[in-house]
Amino acid sequence: MGISSDATAAFDAAERAMWEGRAAAYADSFGRLCAHPVDVLLEAAGVTEGTRVLDAGTGTGTAALAALGRGARVCAVDADAGMVAAARERGIDARVAVLPELAFANGEFDAVVGNFVLNHVGRPRAALAELRRVLKPGGRIALTLWGARRGAGQELLGRACAEGGAVPPAHLPRLDPAEDFPRTPEGLAKLLAEAGFTDEGATEHTWNHRTTVEEWWGGAAGGVATVGLVVTSQDARTVVRIRRAYERLSAEYADGEGRLALPHVAILAAGTA
Repeated sequence: MGISSDATAAFDAAERAMWEGRAAAYADSFGRLCAHPVDVLLEAAGVTEGTRVLDAGTGTGTAALAALGRGARVCAVDADAGMVAAARERGIDARVAVLPELAFANGEFDAVVGNFVLNHVGRPRAALAELRRVLKPGGRIALTLWGARRGAGQELLGRACAEGGAVPPAHLPRLDPAEDFPRTPEGLAKLLAEAGFTDEGATEHTWNHRTTVEEWWGGAAGGVATVGLVVTSQDARTVVRIRRAYERLSAEYADGEGRLALPHVAILAAGTA
């Protein structure tokens, strides 16, 4: 697969460190958010009874579990051992693997799904090439991606960090610009085409994530994702300021029933090997 650049190696190392030990915090917060597109993801990949499916970047196994519920035969991989352990506890055949290196035969799967995995790999083109390799001819791939257009709810924690005076740490994952691509439906569809997929296409998927003030804060306070790294790297006084700003700003999204309705936007793409 070639030798990674220093920037890519640094990105991948930062990603591994960011998720290590955070499976439980993820499952209790952002994991619920990422579960929203799973059904449309499986539909786009053509997952039905008997389909041999690879769930790449399974996290705690939500998409894999949903595929099993459709009668599919599922194998799941994730780069984080804690996530793999959590998926296995749910009865999923999961193992540790880091894209773009997969220990599967050519054409082993009928379908591949990747729910927000492409945001977290340092070599997205190489990752797609590897996912295409393990797909049989005519097999389907379906991916979700956090794109350039963000819903208002996606900005809530970032706004709170800015108002609280947070200083981003130097160790945030930063993708090598040479590896990046336009984070738009058109940009992701083009990336699939460059990887050799046909019938490729991508659309935006929008929804309101319903959560509570405490649950949504719990992910950031637990160090989950980039915003979690920002929050947990601040001194105690700054964290207090961020929390106060967050509580005030979150009122904008109150649904009148004691919960928040946070608008989110993601990209859903699919193609044929």
